[in-house]
Amino acid sequence: MTFNGPLSRVAARTYTLLVVEALVVVTTAPGLVPLVLLDRSLAAIVGLLPVGPALSAALYALHRQPADLADLRPAAAFWRGYRRNAGAALRVWAPLLAVLGVVAVSLTHRAAAGVPAWWSALLVVVAAAATVLAVTALVIVSLFEFRPPDVLRLAMRFPLVSLGTGGLLVAAAAVTVLTSEAVLLLLASAFAAALLAVTRPMITGITQRYTA
Repeated sequence: MTFNGPLSRVAARTYTLLVVEALVVVTTAPGLVPLVLLDRSLAAIVGLLPVGPALSAALYALHRQPADLADLRPAAAFWRGYRRNAGAALRVWAPLLAVLGVVAVSLTHRAAAGVPAWWSALLVVVAAAATVLAVTALVIVSLFEFRPPDVLRLAMRFPLVSLGTGGLLVAAAAVTVLTSEAVLLLLASAFAAALLAVTRPMITGITQRYTA
C-alpha cells in the first residue's frame, strides 16, 4: 500500500517536523538552561554550543525525508545526522559564537571604553556577516562532505542565497526579541525547513557540480 496523496504528504511532513522538533529540544535543552537563567549574559553563549549540532542534524533529517512515505523514520535520520555532522557543525558554530561573544562584550562596554558609534555599527555589520556565513556553511557541512576551506569558499559563492539566509535570520532575531529564546527553540524544525528552502539553489548547485 502506498501513500502518495496530498493529505498523506502533509501529514508525513507534519509528523517529521514534530519529531525533529522534539529531538532538537532534547539535544539543546541542557545547554540552554544557562541561557535562560543568565538572561542573555555573555556566559550564556556557552549554552548555545549544542544548537549547532542539533540544527545540523535537523537539516540532515528534513533534507532526507524519503519519497516513500511508508518508510518515514525521521528520528533515525536525525540521530544519523547528529553522529555524522556534530564535529563539522561545531567547527563552524564555535567560531561564530566566539565572534558574537567578542562583539557582545565590545558593545556592552562601549560607553566605558569610549568606543565611537561608527565602530559599534561596524561590529554589528561584522557580527551579521559572520552569522550569515556560518549558517550557510552549516547547511553545507550538514548535507555534504568538504574540507573546511572549501566549505567557506562555497558558502560565499551564492550571494542571493546569503540574502535569503540573512532575511531568515532577521526574522528569527525578531521572534527572539519580541518573545524569547524558548519560542524560537520551539520553532527550530520550522526554521530548519525554511533554511533548506532558501538555500535550495545552493544545495542544487553543489549537488550538480560536485556530486552528480
